[in-house]
Amino acid sequence: MKSAVILINALAVVFLVFAFFKDREKTRRSIIVAARSFLRILPLVLMIIVIVGLFSSFIPPSEIMKFIGAQAGWSGILAIAALGAVLHIPALVSYPLAAALLQSGATIAPVAAFITTLTMVGIITLPLEIKELGIKLTILRNSLSFILAVTIALIMGMIL
Repeated sequence: MKSAVILINALAVVFLVFAFFKDREKTRRSIIVAARSFLRILPLVLMIIVIVGLFSSFIPPSEIMKFIGAQAGWSGILAIAALGAVLHIPALVSYPLAAALLQSGATIAPVAAFITTLTMVGIITLPLEIKELGIKLTILRNSLSFILAVTIALIMGMIL
């Protein structure tokens, strides 16, 4: 286990003990709220495990490298950015998926483009956004978000 994980968990336990001694009732209520939150996201966590497992089982690393590896270049970055813009999956699911992509040979820039467009661009939510913001502002926001997301991905690809 990494030392950062151990440190974070040790600090959490120390602060929990401190909170318990300071106010037992408030700490008990906080633990109940945390447990309910955990149970609420548990199906999503299980879905993540299944998606990543299926993904790594059915798509060989050579195909991933061809599509979003170092040799894919701009086309790989733009294609995965477009995929991220169209998909409507929670960010919580996208992070383990991004880790699986990186472990399978994808480079940083396309994975960063996927994550950033997934969270910044909303093709699926366009009708609601047009209704609330108007068509001009919606197109402007999504276009600028897409450009910015690809720019962020390229900068991350150069830095990391």
